[in-house]
Amino acid sequence: MRIQSIHLQTQNKLIQDYRNKKSTIMQHFDYNPFESNVFQKRKKDLKNKNVNRKQLSDVLHTINTKWNAPTSTIENIGRLRDADSLVVIGGQQAGLLTGPMYTINKIISIIHLAKQQEEQLQVPVIPVFWIAGEDHDFDEINHIFLSDTSQMKKYTLLQREIEKKAVSNIAIDDEQANDWLKRLFVELNETLHTKELYNTIRNFLNESDTYVDFFARMIYWLFNEEGLVLVDSNHRQVRNLESNYFVDLIDNQSKTTHAINRSFEEVAKQGYALSVDVDDNDANLFYQNGMERVLLVRDDNDDWIGKNKEVKFTTEELLDIARNKPKLLSNNVMTRPLMQEMLFPSLAFIGGPGEISYWSILKKAFHANNMKMPPIVPRLSFTLMEPHIEKLLTTYHIDAEHAVNNGVIDRKDRWLEEKYDPPVKQLAKQLKQTIDGAHEPLRDLAESIQSDLADLANTNLKYLYKDVEFLEKRITKTLEKKYAKELHEFNLLQLALHPNNGLQERVWNPLPWMNRYGIDFIKQLSNESCSYDKEHFLIYL
Repeated sequence: MRIQSIHLQTQNKLIQDYRNKKSTIMQHFDYNPFESNVFQKRKKDLKNKNVNRKQLSDVLHTINTKWNAPTSTIENIGRLRDADSLVVIGGQQAGLLTGPMYTINKIISIIHLAKQQEEQLQVPVIPVFWIAGEDHDFDEINHIFLSDTSQMKKYTLLQREIEKKAVSNIAIDDEQANDWLKRLFVELNETLHTKELYNTIRNFLNESDTYVDFFARMIYWLFNEEGLVLVDSNHRQVRNLESNYFVDLIDNQSKTTHAINRSFEEVAKQGYALSVDVDDNDANLFYQNGMERVLLVRDDNDDWIGKNKEVKFTTEELLDIARNKPKLLSNNVMTRPLMQEMLFPSLAFIGGPGEISYWSILKKAFHANNMKMPPIVPRLSFTLMEPHIEKLLTTYHIDAEHAVNNGVIDRKDRWLEEKYDPPVKQLAKQLKQTIDGAHEPLRDLAESIQSDLADLANTNLKYLYKDVEFLEKRITKTLEKKYAKELHEFNLLQLALHPNNGLQERVWNPLPWMNRYGIDFIKQLSNESCSYDKEHFLIYL
């Protein structure tokens, strides 16, 4: 496995400035994650943090035992009882077959940093992955993409969910799920790994009650030696752990919301685009009203009401719910980081570009709740480069960095044009110009005779253009047929390195690579050393 770092051209301004350590954005974070001594500072700051380690370890042990977690995980859960232990944490939704490849990349990032810092700090540092089981948008995770001839094709699991349930509460429809899995494997070329891969995944599916269970079993299969600890944020026992922290969030709601809104204004004034909405009445908590999750706001009487007035509580009533029925409450995108910090002694948070953007408005919210924001470390970003893709880049003299950032459609069009000199498009353009010049006196004459003749002359010119365009298309189509093999290879490059005009890791699921190479490439990548201050890596398989 060979690794090469490259520059990404598509990062937004906030992430670029964050990586470049510009004060305009770094002032909105408590730590600069790129400083050499940042984790020593953070370790010192966490020295007196109050964490209920025994209760946390007991809950994690219960949850992970259900998922048949590997021995390395159970041992790490035990190490959380150590008063000096810390965690590196990050999270994502429970995608099917792990979801897009960036989920795998985030987990690898968490594992790498935990290993690195345990060695440097000489205290237990445990990698923790926070599964966002309370998320209710099943449509966001009910599919994967596989490459087709010239596009990425979406394969959706056809399980209908009429009610908006938390993903960790959605029972697997065994028939639909197994049919979906069979459809996927029909699309794969059979290899030495295919049969075992299918049987393994099918067993995980059939052993699981929910899609969070399925996700967790897949992750532990791929990372069974790394000591990774998973936590379902929607698990009832986790909610019970959060009870007192919900009380704190309710008590501090006004200060928290004010802090978030002030920070939003400050960050926006500095020219950074943020994909979150904030309002002075935000309560930043959800209430589970039957099967519906209702976002709460504060009204002018300081009551807590549903955004569409579905429910209404006084502060005392909501505090009573937090103390006695915490399962009915959950965090929104603004308070989830706060709750995560309340539960865990987090040495660092691993975030993607979108997460770092909205964390940029949370520093004052952490302070309002008597905490410091942990160092926010950008997750590692990878593009997998298969041998046949590398060979095609060489054949067509295309730079890999260009292909990842821009795709190869421009090179494909240029290559085809160069097959004839002068190119067809150029000849067609010249012919239109010649026709226009020759036709102009006739148009002028028609206009001088009668106005409606001028319209007829212009229409006549358009018909002549269309005849040229028709011939241009027929010639191009014939050329495309003649060079079908080469154009197909350009399509392969586009789908592999710039699918849907974006990064590979945001579209591709790891299934095709697991089918071709087995799962060892993920294990190997977990053991590679990559720098967190680099934007992107090409991984040559």
